[in-house]
Amino acid sequence: MITRRTLLGTAVAAAVVSPFARGNEALQAAMAESQLIYLTPLQSSGAESRCQAEIWYALHEGAMYVVTATDAWRTEAVRRGLTRARVWVGDVGNWRRADGRYRNLPVVEATASVEMDAARHEQVLTAMGGKYADEWPTWGPRFRNSLADGSRVMLKYQPDAA
Repeated sequence: MITRRTLLGTAVAAAVVSPFARGNEALQAAMAESQLIYLTPLQSSGAESRCQAEIWYALHEGAMYVVTATDAWRTEAVRRGLTRARVWVGDVGNWRRADGRYRNLPVVEATASVEMDAARHEQVLTAMGGKYADEWPTWGPRFRNSLADGSRVMLKYQPDAA
């Protein structure tokens, strides 16, 4: 069943995605529909980290944003200068139980950074609130409070131009 929310979310996501996914219809469709991304930092050699994860995200001005623990490996990688990442878009469940199926999803490489701007935090959290409406009454306050107290950070993944 297609709801107004799904239709609106798809239209907004398509508009946001198009700058970096133009010509990649599979990636555009996945970005418009998926609740999850799977990501892994890339080591300086270009090899993938052993750590990967599925995670909520929001699109904003052509970038993907995630909120994660300050001490999470994603955050630590960026702090260590390992800013390159590989991002798969779609939903095949928990990455450990997915038996590598996420590797068949549309993929993009991106550059990660820590997003410190409070106004941007609010914009992205608002987008997440629309995307994850059922869970947001619980997670919205947790994300806002933990960004404010420093126990979580917002990471920005800017996809490479095609």
